[in-house]
Amino acid sequence: MLIGEVARRSGVSTRMLRHYDALGLVRPTGRTVGGYREYSAEDVRRIFHVESLRSLGLSLKQIARALEDPAFTPSDLVGDLIRWTEDRLAREQELLGRLRAVDASAPTGWQDVLRIVELLQGLGSSSAARRQQAVLAPPEDVPVPAEVLAGAVLSEADPNVAGALRWALARAGGDAVATLTGGLRSADVDVRRRAVRAIAELPGAPGAAAALADALGDPDPTVRDHAALALGRRGATAAVPALLAMVVAGSHDVDAAEVLGALSRDRESADRITTAVLDALAAHPADPAIRIRLTQALVELPGPAAEQALRRLARDEDHAVALIASAFVAVRAEQSADPRSVGGYGTSL
Repeated sequence: MLIGEVARRSGVSTRMLRHYDALGLVRPTGRTVGGYREYSAEDVRRIFHVESLRSLGLSLKQIARALEDPAFTPSDLVGDLIRWTEDRLAREQELLGRLRAVDASAPTGWQDVLRIVELLQGLGSSSAARRQQAVLAPPEDVPVPAEVLAGAVLSEADPNVAGALRWALARAGGDAVATLTGGLRSADVDVRRRAVRAIAELPGAPGAAAALADALGDPDPTVRDHAALALGRRGATAAVPALLAMVVAGSHDVDAAEVLGALSRDRESADRITTAVLDALAAHPADPAIRIRLTQALVELPGPAAEQALRRLARDEDHAVALIASAFVAVRAEQSADPRSVGGYGTSL
């Protein structure tokens, strides 16, 4: 086949085929009487081999070695190619993030672009102090896109900078929940923990409640705890099982008990929560620490069911449980006798 036909069939330009020939990479087997390159079937097959290896990112020099040197094995190069490609993709992803940040800031001129780039450089600094300064004192008149702050939250390991980022994110407006929800799907547990804490501080953001509800099923207890506390404070009774599990486990149990008390201001919810606490007590008859925490949680619950449960616990076989329950029964009795106290389902100890 002549070079033109080979080009049509292979998709490789005649210019590139001549370049291959000049490099000795694919030399046509023959020449016509007129001196034109004539490629054999084996030559065409070699062209396809070259193109296949080019698609993996090999240079022409590397391809020549791969085709000619039997000792040049794939293991010598493929691992390096993977690392180079990963590095390039990371750089491209960083560039894409910067371009999107610039676009989200809606610049009106190149000075605006330069200011947002300055902010991004600050957020990407290796110095925690500089990153924090970039958050708290951004360049003048630079609206910080919520997506940029959300992305920074997910990658920030320094607790002080992370707190500043969450503070700025809560005041930035915009749709950051989508970015943070992506963080909740990360295989990295630290990223998921950062995401759930940030979402918890966005109480009115659309999609925040749904993201937190999904986080209740996270395998990490820290993620579940943050989600449960945030949902409970929003009045979501779906968080009750997770909150009760926190009390049993002794993980932020005081906070969890307070949230359970707040959810119990509704009579129907109070009855269900009290029943759940009593079921947990029955499930742990021999663990004094758990029973004490559950007894303390009962104190947060209003209504006669909790009152009766505390009176029964005041006669518990475990002396520590009985002592705590008796003390709280007495406190509740004093509050009931005080005309200034407000009874019913609107109060909690």
